[in-house]
Amino acid sequence: MSVTEFEMFQDRQRSNWVRLRTLNSLRWFAIIGQSIALIVAVNVFSLKIEVGLASLTIGASVILNLVYGFVYPGNKRLTEREAFGMLIFDIVQLSLLLYLTGGISNPFAMLMLAPVTISATVLRLRSTVVLGGAAVVLVSALSRASLPIETETGALLALPELFQFGFWLAIVIGVVFLAIYAWRVTTEMHNMGDALLATQLALSREQKLTDLGGLVAATAHELGTPLATIMLVSGELRNECDDGTDFREDLDLIHAQANRCKDILQSMGKAGKDDLHLHQAPIEALVREAAAPHLDRGKSIVFQFGSEELSDQTHPIVQRRPEIIHGLRNLIQNAVDFAESQVDITGSWTETEIRIQISDDGAGFPTSVIGRIGDPFVGRRRANVDTQKRPGYSGMGLGLFIAKTLLERSGARLRFRNSVQHSKSGGAVIDVIWSRASILKSGDAPLGENRNFTAH
Repeated sequence: MSVTEFEMFQDRQRSNWVRLRTLNSLRWFAIIGQSIALIVAVNVFSLKIEVGLASLTIGASVILNLVYGFVYPGNKRLTEREAFGMLIFDIVQLSLLLYLTGGISNPFAMLMLAPVTISATVLRLRSTVVLGGAAVVLVSALSRASLPIETETGALLALPELFQFGFWLAIVIGVVFLAIYAWRVTTEMHNMGDALLATQLALSREQKLTDLGGLVAATAHELGTPLATIMLVSGELRNECDDGTDFREDLDLIHAQANRCKDILQSMGKAGKDDLHLHQAPIEALVREAAAPHLDRGKSIVFQFGSEELSDQTHPIVQRRPEIIHGLRNLIQNAVDFAESQVDITGSWTETEIRIQISDDGAGFPTSVIGRIGDPFVGRRRANVDTQKRPGYSGMGLGLFIAKTLLERSGARLRFRNSVQHSKSGGAVIDVIWSRASILKSGDAPLGENRNFTAH
């Protein structure tokens, strides 16, 4: 799939993913929790805390929420910068509140993980790195300087230095680990969703092309009768008119144009009417149809079909399904893109299986990705490598994923490997294997039962 097609439904930036109402609601929960913790600490446990400054710190969050709530609609989608600013404010506000209430000795210091985790799920990697770095710096500062908490008797509540170091290290590791974990999981989830959507679009396009072919063939067939009548009547009128008259010239023109329409309709209707012929084909014809767009791309495509186990070399008649055609076409395109000069397509069958093998004489699959082939590589390509191998190609790396998904949907199993036959570096080899029951045409009759035709 090309970049232009993919950009129609996929936005690579993680902006506009979160609404203002979402972050405001989370901040209200934080405000309520902070207020309750402050009240309980002072009134229940009689701890000596800078209540005035702590209240002002909590009040800053209240004011910010009220301002955003009145100025902007709740369903406003935050931009990257706006979401980043709100999360930075939350980290700074929480750090100031922790400074006033014992620093990292305060068990609520673990809440520093929350803004970083949110950033990893809704912002880009650069913003998350900056936010995580700010969290680590602030936590490190809190481990060195903070206002102590005193009990009613004047005793200071503080963890031993070793425990403070362990608590600081746990928060730092938690910030880094949760940020990486949340970012990777969210990225994979959205990449998979984008890739599946690309697969659905590809299948929908192939289905539309198939339906259009059947409609054109049926139209050409239906128009054949009235066109034949026009030619017959115009020919009889020509025979009754004298040569050289204007009327004869008009009839000659009508007959010539009708004959031209006949030739056009015959070329359009080569596939026949929309009957069972359009839904099944010999396996070789299906593969050649899939390879047709790539026959004139400067690489030699060699076809070889036959069965080594069966004496009957009659090609199996298989279902002509759009997902099979499009899946094979993507695999052949990938082979042609990376081949040096030749692509070999081999078809074979046994009593239980039908196999299509697509191999090329290129460099083969890179060792860095061969274990992940079939995953949606929707990230950016390495331009300095892939552009040299495939000049002029600007795909998003979804071809193999789409092909694998579509072919597996038809009941196929796919195997990706590198060949050991080529002396240079080994070309790529893809095996597509179906059980005969999953791909063969249904029904016992060669073309199915004929349907009654009613003339109008």
